[in-house]
Amino acid sequence: MNNQTFYEESAYQAGRRLIAGVDEAGRGPLAGPVVAAACILPRGLQIKGVDDSKKLLPEQREELYHFLTTHQEIHFGIGVVESEKIDAINILRAALQAMALAVEDLEVEPDYLLIDGNHLPPTRIAAKAVIKGDGRSLSIGAASIIAKHHRDLLMKGYHEQYPQYGFDRHKGYGTKGHIEALNAYGPCPIHRVSFEPVRSLTSREKSAITSSQSM
Repeated sequence: MNNQTFYEESAYQAGRRLIAGVDEAGRGPLAGPVVAAACILPRGLQIKGVDDSKKLLPEQREELYHFLTTHQEIHFGIGVVESEKIDAINILRAALQAMALAVEDLEVEPDYLLIDGNHLPPTRIAAKAVIKGDGRSLSIGAASIIAKHHRDLLMKGYHEQYPQYGFDRHKGYGTKGHIEALNAYGPCPIHRVSFEPVRSLTSREKSAITSSQSM
């Protein structure tokens, strides 16, 4: 049993049969959805390079994403919660909802979940939270790669709709260039208005509109 399969093997030895690793991507950005993935790997499958997706280069993530999503014995599901819902229920609850949606999206139902972090999503399936699990569990690491690359693809699509913000580069994170674009153009429909500095910019725009209407 190697370090990356400790949690999976422990679950197998406890009688579990189908174990899904679950992780999310996109809790911190100022724009775009939070995306989660659930991934069931066949027992004993070795995948070189699987790790916390943030530690991998984009080309490494893309290669592993292709492998993970085309392998006949690997099952994966994806859950997406858009910015409007994030603003309505808060980012933690949105991330947990995305995880639950990813589990529901699986073609087969797992009997045990390994969840990255210290919170469990709303699901009736038995689960264990693993802090920094994307670097400690092979199935969570695989899920982190799927979630991250899938979200990057979504943000590249949003770049086509709103090219002035540079979503293809920063993927919605609060980079200097993104903040400058926000100041220049104001928020667009996929910005999270509950996040600063988007909230302040949105309030400023509303105040300006109100002032102009009262003149």
